Amino acid sequence: MLHIINKSPLCHNALESCLRTVGSGDILLIEDAVYAATKGNAMEDRMRAAAGQIKVYVLLPDLEARGLADRIIDGIASVDYGGFVDLVAANKNCQSWL
Repeated sequence: MLHIINKSPLCHNALESCLRTVGSGDILLIEDAVYAATKGNAMEDRMRAAAGQIKVYVLLPDLEARGLADRIIDGIASVDYGGFVDLVAANKNCQSWL
């Protein structure tokens, strides 16, 4: 299953809820959720731990739009829009966390 998060971890608990309940599958961070994939943020330790257990992706165009493309946490893979489509196609189910 692909879990898609679009809310900033600084304002919403969608990412934290997802990390607490997801035991397998992939996580894709888009829109303001990309802040969680950057070094030096409040979620960095939690994201490093998650990336060690499951596959975590971040949408590169959203990182670039925020000037954060050079701050991706090690272990988190970046994807472009084509990669986003590939992830959706590769997973039987997708869950958007609101």
